[in-house]
Amino acid sequence: METNRISQVVIKRLPRYMRFLSELKAQGVDRISSGELSELMQVTASQIRQDLNHFGGFGQQGYGYNVSRLINEIGRILGLDREHHLIVIGAGNLGRALAGYSNFEGRGLYIRALFDIDPERAGITVRGLPVYQMRELSAYLKNNKVDIAVLTIPKEQARQMARELYDKGVRGFWNFAHLDLELPGDAVVENVHLSESLMQLTYYMTH
Repeated sequence: METNRISQVVIKRLPRYMRFLSELKAQGVDRISSGELSELMQVTASQIRQDLNHFGGFGQQGYGYNVSRLINEIGRILGLDREHHLIVIGAGNLGRALAGYSNFEGRGLYIRALFDIDPERAGITVRGLPVYQMRELSAYLKNNKVDIAVLTIPKEQARQMARELYDKGVRGFWNFAHLDLELPGDAVVENVHLSESLMQLTYYMTH
């Protein structure tokens, strides 16, 4: 599999496949055809087959897809077959909401701690997770494995903080700050702009 030849559109569809397939498994569905999955997802059956063929196909002619196997295979492709350790930088409303979302753990994504500059937030817990003062971050990174930093801080602080985290060995960034991070090529950044998503919604409502 040559990841650099697979379009971002296909990669962005993989978590959607996981969501629908997980719902099917919860309903007791053991197998499904590309046509049946097409009706659920509003994606053509040929597109589903084409997407999955990038990674090996996984279907059998006349049988379709084994739901459990396909969940496992897509999970492996997405890296969900291993644990990922996350920290949240910024224990404000958004940071606490993300830390309080327990469903990440079902995908192997474990938020381990939060950090905040406000000393009044230090020592509190969010769903049992500690909130540390920002000055404790360096020591924490030395003693704990951190794969992904979740940035929920103002954009004025985010660029410098991301660079500091990168210099200390963090390579994954889930960035909610209102700017696109620019880091060296071995860093993986997912910039999430909530306002852009909302404005897309208002566009479709308007038109």
